[in-house]
Amino acid sequence: MKKKLAVAAVLVLAISACIAGVMSAETVYSFTTINVTTDTFTQLLGINNQGEIAGYHGSGAAGHPNQGFTLVPPSSFTVENYPGSVQTQVIGINNSGNTAGFYVDNSGVNHGFTKIGAKFSTVDFPNTTSVLTQLLSINDSNEVAGYWQNGSGTQFPFTEKGGVFAPIDSMLPENTSAQATGVNDQGQISGFFVDEAGVNHGFLLISGSVTVLDFPAATLTQALGLNNLNQVVGVYSDAKGNMHGFLYDNVAFQYESVSDSKGVDTTTVNGINDQGQIVGFYVDGSGNTDGFVGRIVRCVN
Repeated sequence: MKKKLAVAAVLVLAISACIAGVMSAETVYSFTTINVTTDTFTQLLGINNQGEIAGYHGSGAAGHPNQGFTLVPPSSFTVENYPGSVQTQVIGINNSGNTAGFYVDNSGVNHGFTKIGAKFSTVDFPNTTSVLTQLLSINDSNEVAGYWQNGSGTQFPFTEKGGVFAPIDSMLPENTSAQATGVNDQGQISGFFVDEAGVNHGFLLISGSVTVLDFPAATLTQALGLNNLNQVVGVYSDAKGNMHGFLYDNVAFQYESVSDSKGVDTTTVNGINDQGQIVGFYVDGSGNTDGFVGRIVRCVN
């Protein structure tokens, strides 16, 4: 099933990230807005190395359900909803085009899912106290990352591959609640946790060692995705409560703020591929949520 998209592009931003570990280079991005023409709410959440994108439209409010899709820019849009679901979000996509996300059933329960080839499968964390599961990423070996939630609203991060679940909450420095948001081909994991003071911190987990990610002077940091080149993307909140995307390079140990000029104080970067292409969303002046793709135009040393 195909739908037409509204597409607009503008060169807007210089950030540092041309090559992983070379943070002295200035990277100029071209941002392209991509929206479903029949909707005022579109989020782009994951991107693979071929530039294929995972996302959804619809706010989830009554009469406006989440509807999943994959997209080959600028306009090849394929609807992807878990069979029989009430709502679906497609969040992760690997280089084979396999996807992961979550759906809501007729009882209002969230379940994680994968779509490997043409086969949909439900992936629910096997815990009797779990009331929902969401998957947020998938790598090229079809390992997924996500979280489950108990009845009190506490969230617990995990990865899963081949039916084997690996909880990771015990590896975090604090965990009143946490999510695993990305897993790359080396098994490195991005995510965020909430400390006992209620502050959100991003994290990068490599071989059991955790790096806490806090954007400088931010009041909130959430790491939402990563690639295979030691780059992590996400969102942070400044002292005024404005939201900005960020990129962190784990070789140079350096942060850069990333914002689409059409949503400078409302930008979230949710995914990045190995070419440095990024995807996410922002809220525009009319209050609509718009998806975007950021592509490198040039690097200036």
